[in-house]
Amino acid sequence: MFGSKSSARSKAIWYRTHIIKKMKKLFVLLLGLITLNAFAANDRPVTFQQLPQKAQQFINTHFSGVEFLSATVDDDYEVYLGNGTKVEFTLQGDWKEVKCPGSAVPAAIIPTAISKYVKTNFPNTIIVKIDKKYGGYDVELNTDMELKFDKNGRFLTYDD
Repeated sequence: MFGSKSSARSKAIWYRTHIIKKMKKLFVLLLGLITLNAFAANDRPVTFQQLPQKAQQFINTHFSGVEFLSATVDDDYEVYLGNGTKVEFTLQGDWKEVKCPGSAVPAAIIPTAISKYVKTNFPNTIIVKIDKKYGGYDVELNTDMELKFDKNGRFLTYDD
């Protein structure tokens, strides 16, 4: 009888030890995958001077006097400015998205038809984000309402 209790206890200890070893291996594997994924993003920092000329001109024109904080490049350029603004550019330097938390997107980059529609239908709001997509624009207002427009600035739909 003593032998069977001892044997059962030994098996339980072996089982726990085995499980702990497996969990350690799994943890190391997961940690490795997370690290690999972080490096796979390939975002690398760039200076203002390393941005495409069109992107530099866009920032100098529409955000003159705003401090350049940082930029990264991967599939596109992401630029961060001192007032919280984030601008995304294609690799050629064309703007894709402008996000100005707490302030208005510069009026000069908003197509006239979109500006008129927002002023008429949503007075007392400002556009805090504009996203240029194939075939149109997505616009976000300071009320968190999202509007969609075609490439000519005609209103399509909204999401509140």
